[in-house]
Amino acid sequence: MIETELCAYGIEACRAAARAGLTRVELCASPYEGGTTPSAAAIRQARRIGGVRLSVMIRPRGGDFLYTDEEFAQMLDDVRFARAEGADCVVAGLLTADGQIDEARTAALVAEAGSMEVTFHRAFDMVRDQREALEALVRAGCRRVLTSGGRNTAEEGLGRLRELVRQADAPIGIMAGSGVRPSNAARIAAAGVDALHFSARCLRESGMTYRNPAVSMGGVEGIPEYATIACDERTIAEILKTLS
Repeated sequence: MIETELCAYGIEACRAAARAGLTRVELCASPYEGGTTPSAAAIRQARRIGGVRLSVMIRPRGGDFLYTDEEFAQMLDDVRFARAEGADCVVAGLLTADGQIDEARTAALVAEAGSMEVTFHRAFDMVRDQREALEALVRAGCRRVLTSGGRNTAEEGLGRLRELVRQADAPIGIMAGSGVRPSNAARIAAAGVDALHFSARCLRESGMTYRNPAVSMGGVEGIPEYATIACDERTIAEILKTLS
C-alpha cells in the first residue's frame, strides 16, 4: 500500500495520525507561512507518540528558500536537535538565487542528519528545471522529494508527477502533496508516486467568549484571530478508504 504522511501542525494531529495508522507525520509550526520548524517541546512530545514515524520540518522562517549563512547554521543546529530527540526524518529545502537546488548545502544537511532520512520539501516546486533538480537531490543523498509537480496542487501537476516517477526509478522517492483530498487521492496515487502527503486541515473555532474587535495580534489580513488550524480525522479516514 502507498505510504501516507500527515502534515501535522500540533501534537493532537500527530495523535490522530497514529490512531489512523498513517506511515508518517511531518511536524511543523506556522501553517499560514507554509510550515516552519516546530518547537523543541513539540518535537519531544511528538516523539513520545508510538506507531508513527516522525519527520521534523527544518525551516527557520517563511518566505523564499534562499538562506543566509546564519539561517543555514540555525538549520544545521535544528537538524542536530531533531536527531538527538530521535526523529526519523528531517524535511528541508534550499535553493540558489537562480532557482536551482543548493546542492552543497543540501549535501551538508544530509551529512548532518546522519541515520535520519532527509526529505526535500516543496521548495522543489520553485526550481527552474525539475528534471535537473531531481538529479541534484539524488547526488546530495535525499531519500525523497515532496512535490506537486511544479503546480499549485498535485492534481494540477499530475503530468509532471508521472514524468518524475519515471525519472526517479528507485534512487529517490516521489511524494505527492498539496490539495490531496478524498475526491482525488486515488487519482494522484495512480500516477505511481511512492507516498501521499496531506493535512486534512480544518478550522477549529476559538472557545473565547469575549473577543476584542479593536486588536489583531498578528496584524495580517485574512488570518483568523479566533480560529486555529486542526486536522479532521474523518477526512483522514476517507482518504485512506479511497486508497484501500
